[in-house]
Amino acid sequence: MGNWVVTHWFSVLFLSALAWARASARCLNFNSMLILLPVCRNLLSFLRGSCSFCRRTLRKQLDHNLTFHKLVAYMICLHTAIHIIAHLFNFERYSRSRQATDGCLASILSNLSHREKEGDSWLNPIQSPNMTVEYVTFTSIAGLTGVIITIALVLMVTSAMEFIRRSYFEVFWYTHHIFIIYFVGLGIHGIGGMVRGQTEESLDESHPHKCAEFFEKWGDPDSHCKRPQFEGLPAESWKWILTPSILYIFERILRFYRSRQKVVITKVVMYPSKVLELQMNKRGFSMEVGQYIFVNCPLISCLEWHPFTLTSAPEEDFFSIHIRAAGDWTENLIRAFEQQHSPVPRIEVDGPFGTVSEDVFQYEVAMLVGAGIGVTPFASILKSIWYKFRNADHSLKTQKDGLKQKTFFGRPMWDNEFSTIATAHPKSVVGVFLCGPQTLARSLRKCCQRYSSLNPRKVQFYFNKENF
Repeated sequence: MGNWVVTHWFSVLFLSALAWARASARCLNFNSMLILLPVCRNLLSFLRGSCSFCRRTLRKQLDHNLTFHKLVAYMICLHTAIHIIAHLFNFERYSRSRQATDGCLASILSNLSHREKEGDSWLNPIQSPNMTVEYVTFTSIAGLTGVIITIALVLMVTSAMEFIRRSYFEVFWYTHHIFIIYFVGLGIHGIGGMVRGQTEESLDESHPHKCAEFFEKWGDPDSHCKRPQFEGLPAESWKWILTPSILYIFERILRFYRSRQKVVITKVVMYPSKVLELQMNKRGFSMEVGQYIFVNCPLISCLEWHPFTLTSAPEEDFFSIHIRAAGDWTENLIRAFEQQHSPVPRIEVDGPFGTVSEDVFQYEVAMLVGAGIGVTPFASILKSIWYKFRNADHSLKTQKDGLKQKTFFGRPMWDNEFSTIATAHPKSVVGVFLCGPQTLARSLRKCCQRYSSLNPRKVQFYFNKENF
């Protein structure tokens, strides 16, 4: 009933634009509630461990966390645009209603604050004919926070484009943390009470059903309708974002605590093509195959953390990563370790975090595809397979050692590869794991669909891609 009353009185001023503004605001609140959850990596790792006995298709959904994060961000952008456009129409009609002198209902509602002794009963935020929309925008809480939120959103979205993220990671990293401003602004956006509703007492005395048509007699002693009284509706956005914000704060506290634990670099190896291997030890560190860590080097930047796949096996007494020069930060890191007469730079580590490659041992047949530095997660898997065979680990479902196969150079003929595997394993579930570019991912996904049998009891290919 309350929402209907608000819509009824406001629709007199600006027709259906309010409905669009309020609907898009609800969608914004809902998507803002979701946007942080996919980047709570410890939460995802916990859920992955909790779902270890769930169906494979259910666990795989956790591996699309960044895709889900991007989709939610696109929805936020869409509903932000709708919200802004709707309010532009609203403010245009606000201005017209304030300047109207024909004694219509819209004009009377716009002048309520001037006629009532209690000035807080206004409905139109433009309180005089000379007040401009720009003035209201930059002097009201809703308007000012709306501008700040929009600017922050534009900066975050544009800096997250693939080209900028790949070539200028630092720009993406720093700009993306403007989300703090976005959430603070969103939380206080509705405090000003720009959207107003009729008070409960006034609703009993002057219900829109009875009194909207008799607005010319409002206030007359003989009239049963008094002038309606309005008040600002309570802010709601903070209720939507409070819980995910608390979860994210706990996530950051946990990651900060783990990152402060001492890391000992036991070995440094420089390879051709500017590839650096770091072997490290850390108290209490425990990993699984295919997992990754975030690495920080305070000598280069105290705030930048970059993800790297672990290349060591869980059976080894150290953990290692391979770093390829692919930007300013990685180039500076490699240069720092190349300095022979200077002390070894200090490294901070956060993680490890789970990935889709953890499920590799759940398949009897696994097909590992790595492009360029994307071979790193599979180095960990192949090492672990070698250790498991050597230790006669009977829990391993994989029956054939891939480590004894010949090496073939050149681009594989994927149709031939999939056809050969489907023929050799007609009743097996085959896990296809990729760490590489999207173009290769599309080709492999199509092959998985093409060579999977319609009969669920025959060969099935499941595509899995690494996402950081």
